[in-house]
Amino acid sequence: MLKKFIFSLTAIMALSLIAIAQEGKITLTGHLVDKACATGKVAKQADPQAASANETKGCILMDGCLKSGLGIYADGKYTEFDPKGAALAKAALEKSKKDKGATFQVTGKVTGGKMMVEDIKEVTE
Repeated sequence: MLKKFIFSLTAIMALSLIAIAQEGKITLTGHLVDKACATGKVAKQADPQAASANETKGCILMDGCLKSGLGIYADGKYTEFDPKGAALAKAALEKSKKDKGATFQVTGKVTGGKMMVEDIKEVTE
């Protein structure tokens, strides 16, 4: 009986830890863009969301733009990625067949103003 109780208690604790780990995850859908453009020319447009869709892959992947950082423009605001997320974003952009206007779904947690990215997928219509 004691073994069953301990096993049940252990299972409940494990499930609780999984639930806690899932808390705080968000998924954003939008356009990948570099920080320099997102906070500069994109932000100054009348419709920044549409302007982010017009950023070309070649521009975002330029050394200077990559060094400024990468993130996603979604729901009317720019969210910067952590270094792992920036690397995943760069790989996703390089893989995309679209030169501009590609939409991506990004999952992760926002901590300290940056998104700790877990996954990036291109959304295909």
